[in-house]
Amino acid sequence: MVNEAADRARLTAKGERVRTRIVEAAAALIHEHGVAGTTLEEVKVAAEVSGSQLYHYFPGKDELVQAVIDYQADGIVSRQRQVLSTAKGLEAWRNMVITAARRTKARGGCQLGSLGGQLAETDPDARALIATGFERWAAALSEGLSALDADGKLSPGIDPDSLATTLLATLQGGLLLGQVQQSSRPLETAIDTLLTLAIRD
Repeated sequence: MVNEAADRARLTAKGERVRTRIVEAAAALIHEHGVAGTTLEEVKVAAEVSGSQLYHYFPGKDELVQAVIDYQADGIVSRQRQVLSTAKGLEAWRNMVITAARRTKARGGCQLGSLGGQLAETDPDARALIATGFERWAAALSEGLSALDADGKLSPGIDPDSLATTLLATLQGGLLLGQVQQSSRPLETAIDTLLTLAIRD
């Protein structure tokens, strides 16, 4: 990862735009078709780049998948922090995740969680990146919950760090059930039940 950061620091503005376009195209294809079901040729076509451009930024599929993991984690953490920092942070967070699930009927599951299901047992490097992404996600949730706790809005005895992990696990499980049932209902039920227990009236 240190080498990747150094390589990116050397990119021109145009190079960064091309690299980002490749990663975004790969992320969309992988979320729809899975890692195994996505080829570099398909990414090349979707990103509208040449083969030489693709391989300049990503020598192989493993490197591209790792970039997709970071991209998905960055986007998720950014959205979590943004919505949790609002006046009605937890309500806004709940509405955000449920609206997204309703829009797709939970198709594809979680952008990061689905990668974990595909790669955690077979790719140690990818598993480590996904684990880091989840740690960052939990930390973003915990920050927002700590602010609520400081305002006396969490139920007595609720630890913000533990609640963040519980919310994340509930979200992942709810999305998996929703994916199987092609409905956002399992996620809505799980999240709303948990928040009823955790938040003061």
